[in-house]
Amino acid sequence: MQIKPYIIALALAGLPALAAAPAAMADDSPVYTGTFSDDALQGYDAVAYFKQGKAVEGEKKFSTRYKGAEWKFSSLENLNAFISNPEKYAPQYGGHCAWAAAQGKTAKGDAKNWTIVDDKLYLNYNDDIQSKWETDKRNLITQADAKWPEVIN
Repeated sequence: MQIKPYIIALALAGLPALAAAPAAMADDSPVYTGTFSDDALQGYDAVAYFKQGKAVEGEKKFSTRYKGAEWKFSSLENLNAFISNPEKYAPQYGGHCAWAAAQGKTAKGDAKNWTIVDDKLYLNYNDDIQSKWETDKRNLITQADAKWPEVIN
């Protein structure tokens, strides 16, 4: 099978947009959803972190909208808990990376890199950043809390 030159040209035309995608992933939206989705927490259940102590994927049938994003849950019970008190369960800094927020920046928060501190959920960009976060998280939370309003505005 021979690939037509115009198909190759069309495919290559999209490469600059893809190359720019990582920068767009660290947006200034109130809730981090990524570039190609409106799922908060990459579709993971915000309540499960607190009730089950682990990242659990949510389901579309147990979902709600909050702060412009879709939030998915693994059960009706967790969905109802979130609806009753979303501020309790939603990650800090809208699910953006907590370490980046302490630096005065935004970056994606990964739903699999998480910590609960003082009954609040924090996400980090990846394992390496989470390791940095873990060494001084209380101080970093103080820094992020002070910087966050300006970072997101």
